[in-house]
Amino acid sequence: MLAWLCVLLAVAAAAVPAAEALGMNWGTQATHPLAPKIVVQMLKDNGVNKVKLFDADQGTLSALAGTDIEVMVAIPNVLLDVMTDYDTARDWVRHNVSRYHFDGGVKIKYVAVGNEPFLASYNGTFDKVTFPALQNIQNALNDAGLSDVKATVPLNADVYNSPADNPVPSAGRFRKDITDLMTQMVQFLANNSAPFTVNIYPYLSLYLSDDFPVDFAFFDEGAVARPVLDNGIAYTNVFDANFDTLVSSLKAVGHGDLPIVIGEVGWPTDGDKHATAVYAQRFYNGLLARLAAHKGTPLRPNQYMEVYLFGLLDEDIKSVAPGAFERHWGILRFDGQPKFPIDLTGQGQNTMLVPAKDVEYLPRTWCVYNSNAKDTSKLAENVNFACTFADCTALGYGSTCAGMDAIGNASYAFNAYFQVQNQRDEACDFQALAVPTQTDPSTATCNFTIQIAAASSTSTGQRRTPAGPLGAAALLVLALVQLLFMLH
Repeated sequence: MLAWLCVLLAVAAAAVPAAEALGMNWGTQATHPLAPKIVVQMLKDNGVNKVKLFDADQGTLSALAGTDIEVMVAIPNVLLDVMTDYDTARDWVRHNVSRYHFDGGVKIKYVAVGNEPFLASYNGTFDKVTFPALQNIQNALNDAGLSDVKATVPLNADVYNSPADNPVPSAGRFRKDITDLMTQMVQFLANNSAPFTVNIYPYLSLYLSDDFPVDFAFFDEGAVARPVLDNGIAYTNVFDANFDTLVSSLKAVGHGDLPIVIGEVGWPTDGDKHATAVYAQRFYNGLLARLAAHKGTPLRPNQYMEVYLFGLLDEDIKSVAPGAFERHWGILRFDGQPKFPIDLTGQGQNTMLVPAKDVEYLPRTWCVYNSNAKDTSKLAENVNFACTFADCTALGYGSTCAGMDAIGNASYAFNAYFQVQNQRDEACDFQALAVPTQTDPSTATCNFTIQIAAASSTSTGQRRTPAGPLGAAALLVLALVQLLFMLH
């Protein structure tokens, strides 16, 4: 009995660090984001002790006050330029960090200065302002007596790479166009005992290349037939290879031991043929088990790893420029309902997460295609309109709603817009092509949503448009509706 008790205590002790190391990215790019108090309660119910934000919203921080949840607040890229002025940075720290720094306040641990500001696709837009902003924010924190709060810059993994003629982790170096900048920034982080924060997405490796081996994106032991060999190390998953490429890049600039935080890592569940709940569960099962075991990577074995999953909730107005999957990263739906069983402690005891509580919904009314419509000549035009102002990404190729006919596609688009518009009567007409119904049009694989009521969200009731122009997913839906309706 004593032996069994010791084993149980050991298992419990081993689980605690993994849970403490795991955080969540809480994004709010949604037409009807859940109220902060509901989200915070959901984090507590599921034992999540860390959260990473993308701003420093007062309502969000007020809801986090007194919870003992560690918080990473953020300065958006659009503010980096003004943060190059020290007085402005000092005022930002006073307003967004110092004011919450008291017993019973918010446990702010990090300030994220920008978000992936050195992306190659930004063409250097933020290259000259990010490091000065980082310096000013950390110095302002130090001057305010908050040196325990660390400023860091969440970076995309495209800031480092291996040469094409030697594509192995040990050859990792920072991108040539920013090598000097990264060297200075890494030195500054080291001087202030701040971590290097990086976002690593194995899913994107699979999404961007049809030749990428599927199993290499996951952590299944023995699944990869041809590991990447590097100086006697066999890499069997892209996460380890990517992480160690960063370790080698840091070592090349003299800081191979700098702490690394994984700012974002996750797997989407819709919007692409590889973005499925089955794949997401497979990915998280492997990742979380490794975190619980403190497995580390070949170049940093047996180490604690601080990780923030991306993300907590689906966001229906995220830009779809990278792909339709961008709106489906959540391990929870937009309304805080779990998508699949998961064990955040990494012990493999998968169960559904505790859902959001006290969520109020709009009435059970949907908007669908009017089967009695006499003039269908403007159907494509109206679907185009609906998908421009609502999320139709689930209708794209390989997505959960891709198998419907033209009428189903049109109904999905009309309902998506109707819900975004808080079920206003005039939002379900579309030139007499749509009608409201109390019969749920959902299929076995395609969910026609009922949106959150204003009482459960921070929605103002005003129309909020998706980020960016009409996406590829909406254009595909439009083409499908046109083709299928001609064949109907």
